[in-house]
Amino acid sequence: MPAKPIERCSWAENDPLLRTYHDEEWGVPVRESRALWEMLMLEGFQAGLSWLTILRRRDPFREAFEGFNPEVVARFGEKDVTRLLANEGIIRSRAKIEATIGNARAYLEMAAAGEEFSSFVWTPTGGKPIQNKRQKAGDVPARTALSEEISTSLKKRGFKFVGPVIVYAWMQAVGIVNDHIAGCSRREEVSKQRARRKTQGLKKP
Repeated sequence: MPAKPIERCSWAENDPLLRTYHDEEWGVPVRESRALWEMLMLEGFQAGLSWLTILRRRDPFREAFEGFNPEVVARFGEKDVTRLLANEGIIRSRAKIEATIGNARAYLEMAAAGEEFSSFVWTPTGGKPIQNKRQKAGDVPARTALSEEISTSLKKRGFKFVGPVIVYAWMQAVGIVNDHIAGCSRREEVSKQRARRKTQGLKKP
């Protein structure tokens, strides 16, 4: 008996890398602070570009930014900025590079003040992913009241390249919201995976 074809959100159908990302990562709740910060930084680099552009460069990005370790990135100086601007494997935007360094410092300032990044991220939803019921791609908004609220909070803490549209794309990616549309095989899979991991007591995917 032939296997049932996989149905996906339409944005993921045009490239094998997007399909893999959609089927394995997008919308799965992320609980670990560093991983949440890394994805937010990558979403910032995506501004004005396609997510596929970032996916194709994700490994070079991780190498260039020392595994997106905030403690390391926060110590980057002008020599590192120059080095990164010469790196053809990443997006060579001075504004985005400098914002990432500043965002690492803001992340550490939050931690020093006793504000753990994962708790900051998940508190607005009570620690649970929002299970949206979008019927089609056109129903998915670019921003929401919650993404505006989180964006404002991040900016107050010194973050840059965290506008509400960037923040909402990040919320979708790290599973704060489940925006797989009706008919997508991953919509229910992500929801069930969340429930199973909660039962098992795991803190991160």
